[in-house]
Amino acid sequence: MKTLQLPKPFFFEKGKRAILLLHSYTGTSNDFRMLGRFLERHDYTVYAPHFSGHATAHPEDILAHTPEDWWRDTQEALHFLKEKGYEKIAIIGFSLGGMFTMKAAEHFPLVGVGTLCSPLFLSDNSAIQKGFLQYVKEVKTYAGIAPEVIEAEMPQIEQLLTQQLLAISHFLPVIQEQLKEIRIPTLICQSGKDELIDANNAYLLEEALENSQTSFHWYKNSGHVITIGEDRHVLQEDILAFLNGLQWNEETK
Repeated sequence: MKTLQLPKPFFFEKGKRAILLLHSYTGTSNDFRMLGRFLERHDYTVYAPHFSGHATAHPEDILAHTPEDWWRDTQEALHFLKEKGYEKIAIIGFSLGGMFTMKAAEHFPLVGVGTLCSPLFLSDNSAIQKGFLQYVKEVKTYAGIAPEVIEAEMPQIEQLLTQQLLAISHFLPVIQEQLKEIRIPTLICQSGKDELIDANNAYLLEEALENSQTSFHWYKNSGHVITIGEDRHVLQEDILAFLNGLQWNEETK
């Protein structure tokens, strides 16, 4: 059986301004490594932790956790940065990470937030379900597990996945109901060739943020994983411009 090289969370401690990066469903800190290094070069401190169950050799580990676990992870990540002396923090969340980014904006005094291809108004999760099952098969195949063993495991995995996606869909209305209360600047980035979520989610989010100053960006050439897509360099510059325009208190660390 092959040994998988598992990604590690990263903490690039550089400047006085702290950015928390929250990765996608089935994703890891690798979603953000290029962006993290880019922001570090521009004097930002960047922290990219992992959600519970992610970045393991067993993709079904994700299914043992709940949205409540991932919300707890988000709070712990903010606590980590504050323990390091950073009081002024912005969060950028990709896909699933964007859900918890917006929930954090509803509960914590952040400087600003951003979402990248985030399904805050998820109505159809069939593409996500298909993508997860394919991901499981690919990881297990790479690990050297026999095809017949993989196929025997898939029905149970599919059942657990259906339950988890239902839990996520039930978690979303709690976030949606309070979006109008957000009053900090919000960056909304959406790819035009998103194969996992309905790109209209971005417009619905912008409309729901009725009391937030929003900055909306569309990337017509990119797929769902926008941070490594064809428009990634433009995305990086747009994120940097947004962050540079926030009201930071330079007296903090």
